[in-house]
Amino acid sequence: ILRLYFILLTIIFIFQIHVMMFCVFQTIHVAIVCAGYNASRDVVTLVKSVLFHRRNPLYFHFITDSIAQQILSSLFHTWMVPAVRVDFYDADELKSEVSWIPNKHYSGIYGLMKLVLTKALPSDLQRVIVLDTDITFATDIAELWAVFHKFKGQQVLGLVENQSDWYLGNLWKNHRPWPALGRGFNTGVILLLLDRLRKLRWEQMWRLTAERELMGMLSTSLADQDIFNAVIKQNPFLVHQLPCFWNVQLSDHTRSEKCYKDVSDLKVIHWNSPKKLRVKNKHVEFFRNLYLTFLEYDGNLLRRELFGCLSEADHNSENLQKTLSQLDEDDPCYEFRRERFTVHRTHLYFLHYEYQVSTDDSDVTLVAQLSMDRLQMLEAICKHWEGPISLALYLSDAEAQQFLRYAQGSEVLMSRGNVGYHVVYKEGQFYPVNLLRNVAMRQVTTPYMFLSDIDFLPMYGLYEYLRAVVQLDMSNTKKALVVPAFETLRYRLSYPKSKAELLSQLDMGTLFTFRYHVWTKGHAPTNFAKWRTATTPYRVQWEADFEPYVMVRRDSPEYDRRFVGFGWNKVAHIMELDAQEYELVVLPNAYMIHMPHAPSFDITKFRSNRQYRVCLKTLKEEFQQNMSRRYGFTALKYMTAENNS
Repeated sequence: ILRLYFILLTIIFIFQIHVMMFCVFQTIHVAIVCAGYNASRDVVTLVKSVLFHRRNPLYFHFITDSIAQQILSSLFHTWMVPAVRVDFYDADELKSEVSWIPNKHYSGIYGLMKLVLTKALPSDLQRVIVLDTDITFATDIAELWAVFHKFKGQQVLGLVENQSDWYLGNLWKNHRPWPALGRGFNTGVILLLLDRLRKLRWEQMWRLTAERELMGMLSTSLADQDIFNAVIKQNPFLVHQLPCFWNVQLSDHTRSEKCYKDVSDLKVIHWNSPKKLRVKNKHVEFFRNLYLTFLEYDGNLLRRELFGCLSEADHNSENLQKTLSQLDEDDPCYEFRRERFTVHRTHLYFLHYEYQVSTDDSDVTLVAQLSMDRLQMLEAICKHWEGPISLALYLSDAEAQQFLRYAQGSEVLMSRGNVGYHVVYKEGQFYPVNLLRNVAMRQVTTPYMFLSDIDFLPMYGLYEYLRAVVQLDMSNTKKALVVPAFETLRYRLSYPKSKAELLSQLDMGTLFTFRYHVWTKGHAPTNFAKWRTATTPYRVQWEADFEPYVMVRRDSPEYDRRFVGFGWNKVAHIMELDAQEYELVVLPNAYMIHMPHAPSFDITKFRSNRQYRVCLKTLKEEFQQNMSRRYGFTALKYMTAENNS
């Protein structure tokens, strides 16, 4: 028995060694230049197609600007894909290497970055697959990685021949391309033997070639591709020509149909045209459908594990699984508790964003969250609030693309560069309302933020009004400025342009104080009777179930993630502010109005599901107990107030 035991241990040990060797030596390295908001969004489709087919550990090397690094680091951190490692390299530090090259290509200076990968990437990295962001894989990338073994002699570059007549110079009269070997080569997919390139002094090689050719050509038209081809023209021995199915090019003037006979031949689709999906190709519908499949594919499904291979993301996943294993699965509220620890894949700044930091330290960002069924509120809110906005959108991958099309088709939304759209991808049973609020809050860069909801329209001019009331010494004291909330039952409302007009509509029954008929306690402490005649800000006391909408400093507490769906999500936050001794101050000349809409799915569950209500009550009690432990004697009032309410 003892002998068998040692034999078994030996077998396990040998197996683990083999697994470790597999993970170490079969990692596939991929380098991608990615800069800006749009490229950061586009590259996700490429990554999805690679992850879908892969069986090997992957190591992505992103050469990025600060924008792309922020977006992609957050995305991969929350994606938690097993056996995937990601590193970033600052493109700004490399700009001086290529900024001297005049370039007419729409990719700008980033279109030249592939020339300096030998310098940008780690010195001990021997080989890498380099990809453009507009690539879609139709096969396992390991097949392409295996082509490195076919390199012979001094071959250091693996490239597919260009499938257009560009470098032949016959596309139009007086067309004068850079020198190339025959039809030239396309650099959307490159196999680079970095160690050999460094030995060949690649940097000096391409620089000398570029300097020589620029004396006559004056600028590049196709960025790095022109320079790569000029070098290859002088040194054809450097190239290992890849079969054309490794880069089926769909740019204008291509003859990619000659590259494949049937679907099984396809390996990589390259949308290398500014027209993208509108290219002319007799099989374009097939290519478009392949692309759309990955564009809208649920990225959560790509979290499948690779047997025996661990990465940093895997360790994070292990820690998460350990935390979840400590929960009681027989607990009727298990799904509620689980949601608190769910890591939602998050894509920050899904659309282009521009915000000029104010110099007067009084700027304020509107913060809100929404799902697809509230998308229609965006244009109205943008018309009512001219300042910066930070929005967290809870969407599936397919809904994210619907939102993109909606936003790009809206003149109102496209005219606003100061709205940050942060997509949090759907996962789990509940709407993670407080997680969404926290995501939107973390992206606020102004000194102050107005914590609102997407179904409220702020009064016209509220942005400037809130900036003015910052004079209430908010920078040095803890204050939460309350914006009184009202509601209308009319889908078409003549929005009041002044407090006097609002009071008139209130008296006529066109408007009501918010939730007066179903949840009076939520806003009663605002003291609407006093507000009617108030001309200066006035302080109110916290009361049980108070949940006003407030403006606070950017460093104020986040929302408690245990509350999901409907119920107590804002109440707990206001309680936290009160526990931290924030003064609640009502603004006399500010208001917001709730617009009518169909009940949300979560409020319907709350009303119809008794267990939902029981779990919410349990979570409330646990939150209050946590408050008592954190804030001691002062937190006892929350327990007694709840019991007396």
